[in-house]
Amino acid sequence: MIMTLNRHILNKVLATCAVAAFVLTPVTTQSQETVVDGVAAIVGKNIIKYSEIERAYAQVRMRQGVADAFNNRCAILENLILSNLLVHKGEIDSVEVSDDEVNQYVDYYLKNDLRNYGTRENLREQTGFTYDELKEQYQRMIHNSLLSRRVEYQITEDVSVTPREVTDFFNTLPQDSLPMMPERYDLSEIVIEPQISETERDRVRTQLAELRERVLKGEKFSMLATLYSQDPGSAKKGGELGFFSRGDMVGAFESAAFALKPGEVSPIVETQYGFHIIQLIERRGNTINARHILITPQVSPDDLLAARMRLDSIADQVRAGSITFEDAARKYSTAPNAKQGGTCVNSADGSTHFDKQAVAERFPAVPVQGMEEGQISPASIIKNDNGRQAYCIVRLNHKLASHRANLTDDYDNIYNAALADAKQRRLKQWAAKQMSITYIHLSDDFKDCVFHNLQ
Repeated sequence: MIMTLNRHILNKVLATCAVAAFVLTPVTTQSQETVVDGVAAIVGKNIIKYSEIERAYAQVRMRQGVADAFNNRCAILENLILSNLLVHKGEIDSVEVSDDEVNQYVDYYLKNDLRNYGTRENLREQTGFTYDELKEQYQRMIHNSLLSRRVEYQITEDVSVTPREVTDFFNTLPQDSLPMMPERYDLSEIVIEPQISETERDRVRTQLAELRERVLKGEKFSMLATLYSQDPGSAKKGGELGFFSRGDMVGAFESAAFALKPGEVSPIVETQYGFHIIQLIERRGNTINARHILITPQVSPDDLLAARMRLDSIADQVRAGSITFEDAARKYSTAPNAKQGGTCVNSADGSTHFDKQAVAERFPAVPVQGMEEGQISPASIIKNDNGRQAYCIVRLNHKLASHRANLTDDYDNIYNAALADAKQRRLKQWAAKQMSITYIHLSDDFKDCVFHNLQ
């Protein structure tokens, strides 16, 4: 993952003036130490326990070692006080967090714990908590996390920064602390994805119909999903997707899933990812849990070869000047960015910049690093978001060497860092005011803490 400038700056440079946002830390850890629990602090009517501080401290210690243990614990307590100030404010203002929303996250964490530990007995032995105790803790932690984030959003949603403020922010940063930005590339593509033959579509429909019939005759849907589903994310879990709401899935899939009764199996459903059959597991309020079997039709080798030859011909025309790359993309490409002349957009940050890792993930067979600006790659095979194979040619529009962050090349990153800093300053001002009107009590163990952001 690309380390963006704002994350680097806020972690390294602005640590003394930025208030850290509340982060949910898992209750369970493999190396959890036993501590005698007690009340470390009280914020309004909310209690901060020693165990909360120790869990977070264990994570800090794994990353940074044990140096300055007291100050690390004080910094953790400061962040917990801030999060509890936000929770306290949310409770006073009756900011809504629905039980359904909380339970979705609780189910996710509990299922992950059971996958890690195998059984509820192992979970209790390894963590010291029963399944029900963990569920109760997760419910409280997740509810408070969602509540604090919503209050924080209300406090900072109208914060903005001007270009002048971005420049001023950048000029306050020590030059020797500015991060080195990785080499990055701006790219365009032309993609040809062959059409799926009706014969292949019929083959997939027939296979799914046979699997559906096996389920209806008594075979376990989950077992068949593990064996046959081509959805790598859910197949190993017996096709189970977890709880989701309307709007989370593509339309045809969602409509079919929400129309089912528990245990019922859908007819064959077609989406851009292929063909599915769906079984409803459970309905909970406005959310459902379902499992599915996905089979994705594949293009024939002959059609793939024809796409490759077609792209090689297009590339020759562009190199000869018969057509521009942009016009060729608009005319021939089957990719969603065809109307934009094939300009590639990095889904991670919405920019047109790709570092080496992002290029390797999107175009694993294209030797972008060895290309010159303006050069067009040979036709290379890729797998589209829908899981189907296609061929593409790629043009390297611009290559920016690794460099120390600057306003000219990295303005978007610096803008985001300046905006984050402005929001943190707003939050700090808000917290200082709340401290003066909210009951806060610290245990004697933390009386000597120096808080940098809660003053």
